[in-house]
Amino acid sequence: MMSFFTFPNPPMMPEAEALRGEVRAFLAEELKTMPPHLRAASWSGFDADFSRKMGQRGWIGMTWPKQYGGHERTSLERYVVLEEMLAVGAPVAAHWIADRQSGPLLLRFGTEEQRQTVLPKVAAGELFCCIGMSEPDSGSDLAAVRTRAEPVEGGFRVNGTKLWTTFAHRAHYMLLFCRTSGSPSDRHGGTSQLLVDLKTPGITIRPIADLTGAKHFNEVAFEDVFVPSSALIGEMGNGWHQVTSELAYERSGPERFLSSFVLFAELVRVLREHPSEQATIAVGRLASHFVVLRQLSRGVAWLLQNGQNPAQEAAVVKDLGALVEQEIPDIVRSLVEIEPGSERTAELARTLHYTVLAAPSFSLRGGTREILRGIIARGLGLR
Repeated sequence: MMSFFTFPNPPMMPEAEALRGEVRAFLAEELKTMPPHLRAASWSGFDADFSRKMGQRGWIGMTWPKQYGGHERTSLERYVVLEEMLAVGAPVAAHWIADRQSGPLLLRFGTEEQRQTVLPKVAAGELFCCIGMSEPDSGSDLAAVRTRAEPVEGGFRVNGTKLWTTFAHRAHYMLLFCRTSGSPSDRHGGTSQLLVDLKTPGITIRPIADLTGAKHFNEVAFEDVFVPSSALIGEMGNGWHQVTSELAYERSGPERFLSSFVLFAELVRVLREHPSEQATIAVGRLASHFVVLRQLSRGVAWLLQNGQNPAQEAAVVKDLGALVEQEIPDIVRSLVEIEPGSERTAELARTLHYTVLAAPSFSLRGGTREILRGIIARGLGLR
């Protein structure tokens, strides 16, 4: 039977809009000396001090229960903080993953010990997590995972390799997706998740440079790593259900359409000096895309707040958002002639340079376009 996507229209909340002004004032002060080409990195920008300041203001773990360091605010208030941070290119990478998906996963499936150990420090901006999903032979095809955690007395013995593990070299814990029984041919069966302390002996983390020269990706090798039984997240063998529910958090937020927004803002700044009909049409078209994507993304945030698992809706947001993000550098080049040595376009050129190098990753991280469209097709009853 065909199913349909649901994108509700969340209500306007005065408390969320009041928070927006507070966040903007904070960012204006914190980022006043950071140029656009550095802010363009945003959710790849690692700044532990900035994350601690966010934690002190209660802007990490905003929706979590107070008993775990959270603040019991609404998903829409959290959304306001996220979009304001991303729109100006704040360096949120340190706490980003734990706030976005690792924390919610532990709240839903973790043990009380795991929650008490990890969540209060995450909410304070003092503990960072990474995601142990992708592998050399299983990127978006997570069901092909081969890293194995063999049950042994008192826990598990882990062997395997994770790849493209963002900021593993600066994280404290990994949420590891692995096989605990069966074989890779079993696909979805026999998988589990483990909360792994990255200081555990036998773990080797090797940074990988990307096109920009940054080293936020990593290869993480596990060689006979002993992990205690208390590290098991949720139920043994329930890993596939857990990890797919986690992806709804990863794929639906404003980061899925605001990755190039600093470049867009720089483009608007330059075009204001020499407006044209062509530029007005192009900027208006992009602005309309942002409005629609924001509406869809807020709808997913509302579904998550109400306890639903909008995996298909999140895939729509991620796929459409990446298309817009990757289009912006080409639009900039079509509208502005970058003049060597020109003070007027110098910062635009630097921001464009970074974004051009980063843009290919936008349709890879969080699931490739082909994988996402397969999820969407199944939601439409076409597969």
